[in-house]
Amino acid sequence: MRQNQFVTKQRANLPQRRTARDNQLSHKILYWHFPRTLLIGFCLLGLTAASGSESRSKDVVLKIGIVQRFGEQPTAKLQLEPSKGDRLKLRFKTGNREQTLVTQNPVKLEIAMQALPQAAVDEVLVLGTFRTFETAEDSAQKWREQGIEVEIAQPERWQVWAKRDVYNTPLLRRLLLQSLQASDQNNLIYLDTKVSQKTPLVSWVINGNRYSRNNVKISTDKNLIRVNKTENPDQARLYAGEMNLQPNAYGTYTLVNLVPLETYLRGVVPNEIGANAPKASLEAQAILARTYVLRNLRRFAVDDYELCADTHCQVYYGLNGVAPNTDKAIAATRGMVLTYQNQLVDALYSSTTGGVTASFSDIWNGDDRPYLKPVVDASLNIWDLSKQNLADENNFQKFITLEKGFNESEWDLFRWRKESSIEDITKDLQKFLRVKKSPYSKLKSIQAMSVVKRSASGRILDLAIKSDIGVFTLHKDEVRSAFAAPISTLFYLQPLNKGKPELWGYAFVGGGFGHGVGLSQTGAQNLAKLGWSNQKILQFYYPGTQVKLLSDEIKP
Repeated sequence: MRQNQFVTKQRANLPQRRTARDNQLSHKILYWHFPRTLLIGFCLLGLTAASGSESRSKDVVLKIGIVQRFGEQPTAKLQLEPSKGDRLKLRFKTGNREQTLVTQNPVKLEIAMQALPQAAVDEVLVLGTFRTFETAEDSAQKWREQGIEVEIAQPERWQVWAKRDVYNTPLLRRLLLQSLQASDQNNLIYLDTKVSQKTPLVSWVINGNRYSRNNVKISTDKNLIRVNKTENPDQARLYAGEMNLQPNAYGTYTLVNLVPLETYLRGVVPNEIGANAPKASLEAQAILARTYVLRNLRRFAVDDYELCADTHCQVYYGLNGVAPNTDKAIAATRGMVLTYQNQLVDALYSSTTGGVTASFSDIWNGDDRPYLKPVVDASLNIWDLSKQNLADENNFQKFITLEKGFNESEWDLFRWRKESSIEDITKDLQKFLRVKKSPYSKLKSIQAMSVVKRSASGRILDLAIKSDIGVFTLHKDEVRSAFAAPISTLFYLQPLNKGKPELWGYAFVGGGFGHGVGLSQTGAQNLAKLGWSNQKILQFYYPGTQVKLLSDEIKP
């Protein structure tokens, strides 16, 4: 979650060079096993011997869900292909015996809906629905403190569930629901009950033969597999490592890429900050991406993998888009992570801050991190937060009119204004509230909206909405989820009449793109152009931190 939704000007021009072979895979891979209690398998860095022998690190192997919830659509298809001159090896169990099929041809995966002999009931007790993992994790911790065992899932939005193997009968789930409702802890708790007459099964077409197997391991001699979600061969993506197709917690399947950490970074850095970014900013991004993944391996424990491949984690497209510049930055920073008091930092970053970074608690519930606090995103002192706090509405609106002197001033998303009619605002809000199972989802009209509270960084903490069925409040990151217009929570509202006596809608006037916590990818590029090193850039956005080589002394 970092939850970055970065769209770089350079991304459209990223070179789509595909490597014939990932040379990092020529080293022996050390497979680490991760306990469920968030222990991280660290890369043990080999120290250069006195004789001058080459330093070497052993790479942790990650489990990245590159295709999530395959089978959600009955028309879903996938194609797996070996590289030229290679072959796919597929291993699966038939009864108690493991079977291996080998082919030089592409393998197709299709979904077949199988009728069940009797209706199946799948039920979970949902204790909350959230936009981000960070907010869901804070909620989960609060439930655990009350003695309720929970797990975090992502069927669509992030959710906290009563742990299924603890509350494993309808009676136990209903007793817990009644207990929580009686104590009036949360009116958004509900039972999610699905009755299915059919279930999706994966159908494999291998050398013209069809197989039905729900759990398959896929590998090649060259450790390269091409994955295509469409009929267009140009849309295929090349991945290093192995693949697993495995069931998930939602009755569908996940295609998981088992890939070494440093190879994974080759597919992240160019797709996050752009291959043509200045050298120091590429190095800063590589250090952050490495830190982020090692701190966040717990995200998909409920589905038996570790990270996703989109903006809910870090954007990872395999070896598509790898470039010499980003490969050099990854190699130059190999094993380097960002730390605070010998712990991995919460390496959050976003596209564009809008001129000031946010504290962790400006966006999510949970304890603040001392190194994630408001920093004016400029190399010169152009605004003093200690004297002109952006929690004050007048100060904020003055700040948001400033355009010159910031690291992001030349970026088109630094400042923005978006108008939205009251009809569109109402539709967006109804959709958001329905997902949350909020009683206010039944509203028919919105009469007014106003910012009630801001943080010291200017982010909206509370936004009040007056509707035909009452007044309610959106909090923090809910604000960005509830409306299509704002692309950050750094904005103010301007009511619009459009020449009519009644309210037509609102203008959202703001800055930045994404949550704004930690490093600005746009700002980092400007600082690199000014000659700042990767460490100076990181210490600017994360005060009090240090760049270190991974070791057993560094804690998650």
